[in-house]
Amino acid sequence: MAQPVLALRNVSKRFGAVQALTDVDFEAYPGEVVALVGDNGAGKSTLVKVMSGVGPPSDGQVLFEGRPVTINRPQDATHLGIATVYQDLALCDNLDVVANLFLGEESRGGLLRPFGWMDEIAMEKRALDLMRQLSVRMPTVRMPVASLSGGQRQSVAIARSLLGDPKVVILDEPTAALGVAQTAQVLDLIVRLRDRGLAVIMISHNLADVFAVADRVAVLRLGRANGTFHVDEVSEDQVVSAITGAVSGGGRRAGLPSSASLADAAGPSASASGSAPVQGPA
Repeated sequence: MAQPVLALRNVSKRFGAVQALTDVDFEAYPGEVVALVGDNGAGKSTLVKVMSGVGPPSDGQVLFEGRPVTINRPQDATHLGIATVYQDLALCDNLDVVANLFLGEESRGGLLRPFGWMDEIAMEKRALDLMRQLSVRMPTVRMPVASLSGGQRQSVAIARSLLGDPKVVILDEPTAALGVAQTAQVLDLIVRLRDRGLAVIMISHNLADVFAVADRVAVLRLGRANGTFHVDEVSEDQVVSAITGAVSGGGRRAGLPSSASLADAAGPSASASGSAPVQGPA
């Protein structure tokens, strides 16, 4: 089995007397999309903050490429190769695509460096190349972000996260508030990220989107891991059962439900198919 590029072991997070996460195990492998799902208050956002350096864990261990690491700040995550695209996208509507991509990281190379001038030509070429690699369509990279569609804006935010050549990309509700065509555009982009060999962590409430692109689904419930499943070996109803607590962990690592519990919850058809939760990619 391949080594996970990012792994959490027995991670807990407390905010005073509030226990937000309890002994959570989580893994993300290169070249896969793993979806993180759960009801409101399940701990998804807290787990994202742990991985992105916004809120270090109170207990537990974070492993990156098999070695223990400490992620106390977002800069630590970026240095390791973990990029996060939050739901609000953090784009400046009054700036064009190029300016948004390089905001805070403007190129000042070559003869322009001594004068502090930005190398607009180099940044535009890099932006065009990145958009071409991701098959993102737009009339020009010099158009203001305010004039872009929701799917195009999400694509710009994802493209910006790739400038640092990350190994893990975390997408927080990437298809929220998007139309059908825009959602399809973003899901297609997620597949291309996986095809580039990146580990993609997708947080979503939309199980249709999850089953369209994810390889595995990790369920959180009340701050605890409540199952990790291969999407081709489980139904949406079984995942919903894990989200709502109709199926609970059977003492396995990371709170994985037993095969018998899943079969009982899903009915005779599931028993016949032999669906079972797993922890890593096949």
